[in-house]
Amino acid sequence: MKIRFVVATRERKEDFPTGTATGRSLALYDYPSVEVLLFAQNTLGLPLLYNKAIEAAKHDPAILVFIHDDVHICGFDWPLEIKTALDRFQLIGVAGNKRRAPFQPSWAFVDTNLRWDAKENLSGIVGHGKGFPPANLSKFGPSRQEVKLLDGLLLACHSQTMIDCGLRFDERFDFHFYDLDLCRQAEALNLRMGTWPLSVIHQSAGNFGSDDWIASCLKYFEKWGD
Repeated sequence: MKIRFVVATRERKEDFPTGTATGRSLALYDYPSVEVLLFAQNTLGLPLLYNKAIEAAKHDPAILVFIHDDVHICGFDWPLEIKTALDRFQLIGVAGNKRRAPFQPSWAFVDTNLRWDAKENLSGIVGHGKGFPPANLSKFGPSRQEVKLLDGLLLACHSQTMIDCGLRFDERFDFHFYDLDLCRQAEALNLRMGTWPLSVIHQSAGNFGSDDWIASCLKYFEKWGD
């Protein structure tokens, strides 16, 4: 089974392998089963592009890895890790929450004041910084746990799973909340979601509390009611 990375970047196609963390990481590996579907010089919302990747996979199945362009992939055997993770879960990520609380605006926070959920509910580990070693390591909780919500910095699923059950990204969410919304849909479809200890370093800490984030939060609550 092929692994197809789906990446959107503001960089030009020729600059992606050297100008982004994800591009530099993927350029290191010469695995014949790994492909990259790149949306270069992008200004569109991620769900629109991710859905295009799902539609394209109807005629060319693959494991789809939806990933931000500012993620360093540090492990050496991650293709096998991704395949192993998807033998256990149907939708995977690197960090998430084992529960879902009412009016929860993030997998990690329980309210719009950005108050962290209790540690026993969290799962996963993510490095932060500009490269290896990371500037810090966020150890949220044990990985390989079944969860209700996942962080959207990296999400992976078999394309056929998404096609068979009609799972798509909601295009009303340009960047924020598309990951929570996808998880809510997956929960309604009875798909098993889980975290996996893929070694990654994320350059961004997120943009919580911004005007765009607040607008998306209101859309999310309006859609789901809580």
